[in-house]
Amino acid sequence: MLPRDRYGLALTTGPEAAAAYCRGLDDLLCLRSGSAGAFAASIVLDPTFALGHAALALVGHDLCVEVDVVSRMRDAERWADRGTERERSHVAAVLAHLRGDSRPVVDHLARFPVDALLLSAAVPTIAFAGVTEVPQEAWAIVEAAAPAYGDDWWYAGLLAFTRQEQGRFDEALDLACASLAEQPDAGHSAHARAHVHYETGDHAAGLRWMDGWVTGEGAAMESLSHFSWHAALHELSTGDLGAVRRRYDAQLRPELATGCRALVDTGSLLLRWALTPGAEDVPGLDRVAVAVGRDVLVRPATPFLGMHAAATLLALGDGPGLASLATWATAHGHPTQREVVAPLARALGELHRGRASTAADELARLAGSVRRVGGSDAQRELVEEIRVAALLRADRWDEARDLLDRRLDRRPSARDAAWRARCRTEAAHAADALLETASAGRG
Repeated sequence: MLPRDRYGLALTTGPEAAAAYCRGLDDLLCLRSGSAGAFAASIVLDPTFALGHAALALVGHDLCVEVDVVSRMRDAERWADRGTERERSHVAAVLAHLRGDSRPVVDHLARFPVDALLLSAAVPTIAFAGVTEVPQEAWAIVEAAAPAYGDDWWYAGLLAFTRQEQGRFDEALDLACASLAEQPDAGHSAHARAHVHYETGDHAAGLRWMDGWVTGEGAAMESLSHFSWHAALHELSTGDLGAVRRRYDAQLRPELATGCRALVDTGSLLLRWALTPGAEDVPGLDRVAVAVGRDVLVRPATPFLGMHAAATLLALGDGPGLASLATWATAHGHPTQREVVAPLARALGELHRGRASTAADELARLAGSVRRVGGSDAQRELVEEIRVAALLRADRWDEARDLLDRRLDRRPSARDAAWRARCRTEAAHAADALLETASAGRG
């Protein structure tokens, strides 16, 4: 009889390799460190285990783990025929996703909804950018899997994240808390709860809970920098820049991050910190660039990384890098790289060249399509904040104020309120200057 994973799916390998694979899957579903090492152990124990090769290729591609992705894809394809129908479909779906076609992942999940690794990869979360470009499609994938999982704690965390994206914050919090009560280190559930606190402007309670969880039940998380990023967002929102600096020094320096987290967490925090009214002596992003490497910045593996790469290149003042990213993304086979990342890089190139008004207009045109890169609303706000900065630099105070008003309608934020006050002050100064000029002309 074949060994099985936590949801009863057969694994065509020996018991030792299966146990290593299941450890990797459990670590990945909890967001604990060690998943890549466990998947690697499974193929050392059984070099013909196709699912182990496919899992390692997937985490190497999506999570920026140091993996020879091409070799793992080759070996997954080579040994797939040894597996069950589900395993063959799983491998084919992973390979198609890594080659830019994610529909086979969706089709596979319609047939095998308890294939938790692919369900996790299909939905934008802390671990993966997702395989759909329309949030409602990702929500539908999660909803359709409900009968297969019942009251499973991991699925509850995934559903909680979906609910907070839908603005159903009370339901999301209830699901996340119930999951954490059963599995205190359930990373997806903790992540969903973090988003509920942020999206509802519950900054004090969210920060208090997060600081307790990351030093307690969540201390073994592989993505601790992302939870630290969430805590720092609360501190930014309340205007406590001293706390942001202390958190950066203790938890978010790029050398403390793993894989692409130095770009996604540290890089984006530094950018948003630098844009905050009253911020001083914000560290630059040079160490972030060194940590992730040039290739990630100009040839990002996913559109989600492409969004962060473009913003980082802007902060670095790297005009040639932005041009290189735009050229590469324009020719890419993935439509989101072509239609979102490329124009984003071009817009930020305009801002780099001092054409703030043009950049603001181009960013406004992209506002409706940025969601296609994946990730969360809180992460994609980075582009919106750069647009605010471009409007301010272009002296388009009223438009910046209107954009900030919409943000403040979503949640309270002392930071956004300070930004808005600056718009009012600067607009008044501009009006005074105009009146003085007009009076001088009449004289």
